[in-house]
Parts: sequence; structure tokens; C-alpha cells
Amino acid sequence: MNPQWKNFLLSEQAVIENDGRIVFAESQSDQPHIYPISDLAVLSVSGKDAAKLLQGQSTCNVFEVTETQARIGAFCNPKGRAIATFLLAKNADEYLLVLPQELLEPVKTRLQKYVLRSDVRFADRSNELCLLGLGWSETAVESLFAAHCVDGMVLISLGSTPYRTLVIAEPEQAENLWTDRLGQGYAPGNSEDWRLLDLLAGIPWLSQATSEEHVPQMLNLDKLGGISFTKGCYTGQEVVARTHYLGKAKRALFLAECALGTAPAANAAIRDRNGGEQSRGQVLTAISRDGICHLLAVLLVSESGEYDLVLKDHPDVSLRLLPLPIA
Repeated sequence: MNPQWKNFLLSEQAVIENDGRIVFAESQSDQPHIYPISDLAVLSVSGKDAAKLLQGQSTCNVFEVTETQARIGAFCNPKGRAIATFLLAKNADEYLLVLPQELLEPVKTRLQKYVLRSDVRFADRSNELCLLGLGWSETAVESLFAAHCVDGMVLISLGSTPYRTLVIAEPEQAENLWTDRLGQGYAPGNSEDWRLLDLLAGIPWLSQATSEEHVPQMLNLDKLGGISFTKGCYTGQEVVARTHYLGKAKRALFLAECALGTAPAANAAIRDRNGGEQSRGQVLTAISRDGICHLLAVLLVSESGEYDLVLKDHPDVSLRLLPLPIA
């Protein structure tokens, strides 16, 4: 985190936990909120060959990314398993990859292997740029991942449940935006609350534990516009294309909740209540709040459409599947 931004948040009565979470005193739930984001980071990719290199490594069509349109996507290994998911935005001649902090360095190292003699430069800009979230309950007027560049800031629409915007800004811009929004009636929000909103929106952020576990369709990236089936070759493309053209993927991403005060770990097994020990899937990510555990899970798709699921380690706790919002 940028030191200037960190000191500013501390001056705003933030508490920064040892694990990086940023916490404020509770505010009214009916207020719009502005959130500092602590679990994501920014990797810059620049140079005249940047788009070409990214196009050869990502599931999305990089040439569709402009200053007014961002994209979600994934980098895959040769077996078609997603190493990391990301949001890709463009600011002037620079591409900005927003991805989980813990996966930034592994992704950077892997991408650098493909540079060879290309004119491409990578930079971890996590200590230079700040990530903020704006959330309120108005109906969205922009499509998912629509983007704007305003005075050097990049704003990305994250849909309408509720209407949210991800902001990439330099420290002084972040401070000014924060102060301005608080003056308009916004309240500071906890970083973990923003992570929960991402989960409820079905954004499939990966971690070290879930990296290289799932093909992109299992993460619903096809439904989010994060896979191009016409762009040509990229690492893992053959497996991703085969999954698409041979029929629907056998597994998909589901949103669920259960009465559990402690969130299960990533990859925790999920099974049928009466199906013995055979696994039906696993947890991708989970957050517990006020005795309710919210989770994204990769599950075998039921042909009947019926599910009676429990966590393997909590066989008496039923999972309730919820509609997954797809903008």
C-alpha cells in the first residue's frame, strides 16, 4: 500500500489489521459507501508490444480493451487451468491489470517469460496507485466493465447489484475523492465489506490455494464476457475451446450461503447430503458475517437442477444456492 495513502486512511480513523484488512467504525447501512481496497493490486504492462503479449496469454480479447471498456479475464497454464483472474483496463498507452495481491508476483514472473525481444515492460504499481470502491443502491446506467478515464483516474463499472465502481487513482487523487465523497454523504466502508460485495456479484477472484484448479468456464468467465472464442491462440486456449465446443462445462460457479459463523477454507469439499463421500465440488472463496457464511463454489452441474448440498466438514449445515447476478 502506498505510504501516503496509508497515513491518510489512518488520519481518517482507519484501523489497519495485521492481515492488511482496513476497518472503520460502523456506519449507517442505508448510506452510500466509499471503500479502501486492500486485497487487490495493480500490475502495469506497457511498451509497443504490450497488447500483443497480453493477447497471447489471456482469455479475453485485449484489443477490445479501451479507455471506455475494461474486460475481465484469466491467464491459464497449458492445461487450460486459470492461474489468476483479473480486470484489465487501459489508461493512455498503459494497460493496468487489477488482480489479487498474492498472485501479482507469480503472474508477473510468468508473463516475463514470454517477453523475449518484445518491447514490453512490467511494473508492480501497488505502492504507487490506490484502489477504491464506490457503492450505492441506485440503478446502474452503464454496462458491466464500462470504463472512464477522468483526470488520470480510471473508473470501472462493476454492475448494478448494487451499482458499484472500482477506482484506480494516484494517492492525492484518492485522498481528494475520499474527502469529496464524504462531503456528499458517503460513509467509510471496511475493505472486507467490498470483498464481500465482489463475492456476492460473482467475481471469481482466485488465491494461491485456488490458482490452477479450474478452467475459466468453471468460474463463469464466459458468462462475464471474459473469454473470446474468436481471438486466436493463447496459452491454454485449446482446452478452453474444447470445453466450449464439445458442450456445456460439467462444473460451474454458484453463489451459496449457510448458517456458519466461520468461513470454510478455499477448496473445502462440498458433497450431497445423501451422496456418501463423493465430492460435488469445492469452495472457491467464502466470507462469514453475523453467523451467515456467503460463498462462491465450483460445483458439478445437476442435470435435474436439484441440489441438496452440505460442506463435508459440516454435514449438518445445508447450503442454500442463490441466483448469481450476471449483468
